[in-house]
Amino acid sequence: MTQPNLSDPWANIASATAFRQLVHRKKRFLVPTIIFFLAYYLLLCVFAGWAKSLMGRHILGSVNFGYLFALSQFVMVWVICWLYVRRANEFDRLAEEIKKEARER
Repeated sequence: MTQPNLSDPWANIASATAFRQLVHRKKRFLVPTIIFFLAYYLLLCVFAGWAKSLMGRHILGSVNFGYLFALSQFVMVWVICWLYVRRANEFDRLAEEIKKEARER
C-alpha cells in the first residue's frame, strides 16, 4: 500500500480510520440488504415460473398467494427504505465528524 500524499486532502481523509470505519459500516449494511432484495424479487419470478400451484392457491376469497406475494414486494421496498433512512442518519453523523476532523487539519 502506498503512503498518502500529505498535500492531497482526499488521500488524508481516505486513509483515516474513521473514514474506513464508515465505509465498512455502510458495506456491512448495504451488501446483505441488496442480496436480500434481489433474492426476494427473483423469488417472485421463480415462483411464477415453477410454482404455479403455489401462486394460484387462494388465500382470501379470490385473492391468491401470487397477488399477495407480488404486493409484498412493495411492503418490502418500503421497509428497506425505512431501514436505510434510519441507518443513513448514522452514516451522515459519521461523515460530518470526518469532515470536521478534515477541516481542523
